[in-house]
Amino acid sequence: MDFLEAFHVIEERTGRLSSVQKILLSTDGSVTSLLEAVIGRRVAIETHDQRVIPADEAIALRLAIETGAQVNYREVAILDEESREVLIRATSYAPLSRLPPGVRADLLMADIPIGKILSRHKVEARREVSSITTTRAGEDASSRFRISRNEPLLNRSYLIFHGGEPLLAIDEEFPYAHFIDRPHVMVEAPSRIHITLLDMHGGLSRVDGGIGIALNNPCVVIEAYPSEAVVVNGGEEWARNIVLSVADRVLAHISPGKGVGIRIHSLYAQHCGLGSGTQLALATARAITELCGETRSVPELAQISGRGGTSGIGTWAFAYGGFIIDGGHEFGAGKKKTMFSPSSSSSGVAPAPLIFRQPFPPDWRIALAIPAMQTGASGSQEQEIFSSHCPVPERDVGAICREVMVRMLPGIVEHDLDLFGSAVNAIQELGFKQVEISLRPPGIRALLTAMREAGAACAGMSSFGPSLYAIGDTNMQEVCRAAEEYMGQDTGGTVLLTSASNTGATVRSR
Repeated sequence: MDFLEAFHVIEERTGRLSSVQKILLSTDGSVTSLLEAVIGRRVAIETHDQRVIPADEAIALRLAIETGAQVNYREVAILDEESREVLIRATSYAPLSRLPPGVRADLLMADIPIGKILSRHKVEARREVSSITTTRAGEDASSRFRISRNEPLLNRSYLIFHGGEPLLAIDEEFPYAHFIDRPHVMVEAPSRIHITLLDMHGGLSRVDGGIGIALNNPCVVIEAYPSEAVVVNGGEEWARNIVLSVADRVLAHISPGKGVGIRIHSLYAQHCGLGSGTQLALATARAITELCGETRSVPELAQISGRGGTSGIGTWAFAYGGFIIDGGHEFGAGKKKTMFSPSSSSSGVAPAPLIFRQPFPPDWRIALAIPAMQTGASGSQEQEIFSSHCPVPERDVGAICREVMVRMLPGIVEHDLDLFGSAVNAIQELGFKQVEISLRPPGIRALLTAMREAGAACAGMSSFGPSLYAIGDTNMQEVCRAAEEYMGQDTGGTVLLTSASNTGATVRSR
């Protein structure tokens, strides 16, 4: 294969590859020997799975054998023997009929590197790399490598030939963050559901206040590394503009004149109701301060970045995750806020204080339905909505607070999904949330009803939408199917089954 072209494609998608990464991806020699040379220590093999399986069509084609032929499947981790850090994960497929007796015996014994097995039995073989790609880690690799779920992995597939026939098919993967030849910081930030604003009446000299839930997916992943100038790569233009603006603000605050490189590895849509702008801004600020060896609290980062002026949910979702309630802002002449306004028009206002945080029950699943329609309100349009629809009736604020205190909070604390869900459903018809939904096409209400009727305990719209959420502990696949069917006949869109993030953002440095 054309390695230079493959490296170019990966670097366009993922970032610059180090010399060691390129060698590991293209080598036709023993990977274990290379790793020992790179880290200067012994490596070990740890077998996680080994069994004889019938070859499916894909494996049979790859190995040039009959479908159903017996194949030895082996999944191993290659470890730093001293630290026990997993360096590479490898899976192999070997047709039993082609294995020399000694090779077969050693292979079935496990925990012996394939290169050493072939060398021990003097098997003349050659390696042929067939593909080099990059993928996202996912849950399994995240746990195995102790990295974020959406960090990039580098992958390669190759065959080992003996006697002109494939003896082994091998797939290897390792995190992009491994073997990088420069300092870097990787930050993964959760998305969030914004259930409602609490008080957009202001009669008690406070406004805003918010309720929300941090989500594992979708998420933002960015990488920061040293650079002479401020350079931003990856993502869409709107995202690069946010990162560039935040980078300039943070560096002006902590290290004037210094540069930084930022790459956006994972992103989700802007103005869809899931808080991408805030999470991207906070992830950028955190990555830069970490890279520069500075310590700043998340509220400080939010204020430097110009975020959190109305709702503090995004700020506290980033900091802690879980189910969150913030306390809003002082309101009135001479106070922190003097008018009803969104965060985009509340520059300089500190994030609202965190007044309640509880881990969200891990067995409650969350379905996101994102119709393919106009994005949520932003900019001057958002300001106009706040100005023209506030203050909301005082009775609605009272009803929202009663739902929160009497049903929502006890439901979370006592793990009572029906009680919690009844409060979420009721809030969709109250206060500023009712305003937000009323500005959407009628199909939004119909889709909320469809998800509830499919078995969800509750369903609502996050922020200005168009993202909708449904929460349940069973039948959530049915809820997803109901949402897909409805949107398929109406607007189109995407559905994602996810869970709450109870940890907030994760940060890894090397």
